[in-house]
Order: sequence, then C-alpha cells, then structure tokens
Amino acid sequence: MMTLTSYFDAYLSDFQPFKPYWNYEDGCLLLGCARLYEATGNSRYAEFVLDYLSQRVTAEGEIPSYLTAQHCLDSFNCGKLLFFAERLTADSRYRKAAAWQAAQLRAHPRTESGLCWHKEIYPQQVWIDGIYMAAPFLAEYALKTNDSGIFDEIRRWFRYAETHLYDSAAGLYRHAVDEARTQPWADPETGCSPAFWLRGEGWYLMALSDTLALLPASQEDFRAELSAALSRAAAHLLPYRAEQDGLFYQVIDMPELSGNYTETSGSLMTAYAFLTGAERGVLPPAYRQTGLEMLDAVTRTKIIGGHLTDICSSAGLGGAANRDGSPAYYLSEPAVSDDPKGVGVLMLTLAAAEKKARSSDEKAC
Repeated sequence: MMTLTSYFDAYLSDFQPFKPYWNYEDGCLLLGCARLYEATGNSRYAEFVLDYLSQRVTAEGEIPSYLTAQHCLDSFNCGKLLFFAERLTADSRYRKAAAWQAAQLRAHPRTESGLCWHKEIYPQQVWIDGIYMAAPFLAEYALKTNDSGIFDEIRRWFRYAETHLYDSAAGLYRHAVDEARTQPWADPETGCSPAFWLRGEGWYLMALSDTLALLPASQEDFRAELSAALSRAAAHLLPYRAEQDGLFYQVIDMPELSGNYTETSGSLMTAYAFLTGAERGVLPPAYRQTGLEMLDAVTRTKIIGGHLTDICSSAGLGGAANRDGSPAYYLSEPAVSDDPKGVGVLMLTLAAAEKKARSSDEKAC
C-alpha cells in the first residue's frame, strides 16, 4: 500500500512547474513542503523549496517571472515562501524579494470600498481566495518589518468578507462580490455570486487560520475577531459533512444535486483549518479528531492507483468563458488527479497532524 511519504516522494521527483511564471498553484505545493519540513525535519522538503526559489529569485531580489501587469492577488501565494527561505539561508535576496512583492500592492487597482481587485481582468471584484493568497503574506511581512499599519489593511479585508461574502442563512461564504453590479453572475442587490463552492470556503478557512498564527500580541483585538470568525465558520460548516465519507461536497449545500461529489482539495483545506484551529485553542479539541478523520478519509478513498483524485481543476467567475457561478457551473469544471492545489494541501494537513503528534511525543519524553 502506498504511503503518503512515498506518494510525495514520487510527486516531487516528477514535478513540473504548473505555469512558467510565478504562480499560486506551485505556491500550494511549496507551502506544503515547507510545513512538512518544519513538522518532520525531513530535509528533502526544504531542499525542494530552496531549489525552486533559487532559480526564480535573482541575487538582487528580483522575480523576473512575476507578471506585474496582471495585478493578481494569486501571485502572493508563492511569496509566502520567501520568508521561509530567508530563515533557512539568511540570504538577503529573499528579504529583498518579499519587500518588492509587498510593494506591488501600492499599484494594485482597488474597488470603490478600497479592497484590491482580484486581478486586472476582474475589475471591481473581490474574490474570497484572494484573501488567502495575500493576507498571510502581508501579516508575515508586517512582523518582519514591524509595520503595524499593515494589520489595519488586513483587518479591512476580513471584515469585508464577514460583511459582504458571509451568508447568515446558510452559514457559508460566497465566492465573490462585484461591487459594480455589472457581471452577469452578480446578484443585483448584493453583488454576490450565487453558489457555495467548497474550495472558496476552504481558502477562507485557511486564510483565517494562517493569519491568526502570525498575529503578534499587540493585535489582541484583531486576534479575537478572527478567532470568532473561524469558530463560527467551522461550526456552521460541520453539518454539511457527507454521510458516506465525512468530507464535503463541491457544491457544499446541495448533496442531492446530480453530479455533485465530495471534493478533495476543499475538504483537505477544511481539515487543515480544523487541525490548526484546535492546536491553537481557537477551536474545541474535538475539531482535531474531525480533521484527522477527514485526512484518513482522503487517504483511504481519494488516493486511487497511486493518484490523488477528485480535485476540482479550476473554478472562477466571468471571463472569456462567461462562468456564471451557478451550482451547475461548478460541477461542469473537471475533477482531476494530482493537481498541486490538492497535493499541497494534503501536505499541509499531514504536517498539521504530524506536528501535533511529534510535539506530544517530545513532551512525553
């Protein structure tokens, strides 16, 4: 039987960048490797990250493959590894690159309410995944530079999500909002997209968890806000678990919908947030057991023939494909295997489980 370690070894050995430029998909995998290194001490994971970054960050701290004209929040996901690389190597190129990437926000177009557009091609739109891509990066940058004002910016993003993207009736978060109310997918009153997409929910849960981990003592009030948001989101999501495997559906609240399936990446994101939230005392201890059960379910039912299956390949709104955000749209996107958005979060989730187990063993000794 293939173990997760052997699966990761094979995956990294065959790795090909997801895109030729600085991209968030590779960032998912790199983050998973970084956390597994921190949890297990296995140097292979750290070496993989450093090899990737050393080829893409110049000695002057420039990132030639960064597509600045896209003004894309997704580009910040890979930037999170710059802090990890600087800690391991003390190489100034990574500190310079992080500062350069943070400076990109100064030129980023913003909505009328002051939030960053998700991308240049999505004007006046705030997508929930963008909060995950950028907020933890900015929080760690604020810690490194002692710039407490950055936390005010991050807080506005989370407050916006709680005000504009949270649906109190369902207890779930919408994928995006169009402040201009011009997109065909946007509700004319709220501007929100119509369906509850699992990975969108997952991105936000991870944004809450990862940002919480980076808040200093001086941000006690902000920490309380995010803790309350994570507690509420977790409690309201739990009833939607599928009976057959304990995971969550691609369209979260419509298990009976034809073609709906328990999706791997979003389920793992949820398990990761449950594990890390319980570890930090934000969520009750029972959430750790739930997260472990979900990790076990993925390992038993979603790794088939040596491949991690049932990963939504991609999902968005509008654009050239005129994606309408309906439940049928999310189910029309192909489910693929071994996508880094699934593999990376599997690494993150295993690392969260391993880190706690390792810590308990060390205390016992």
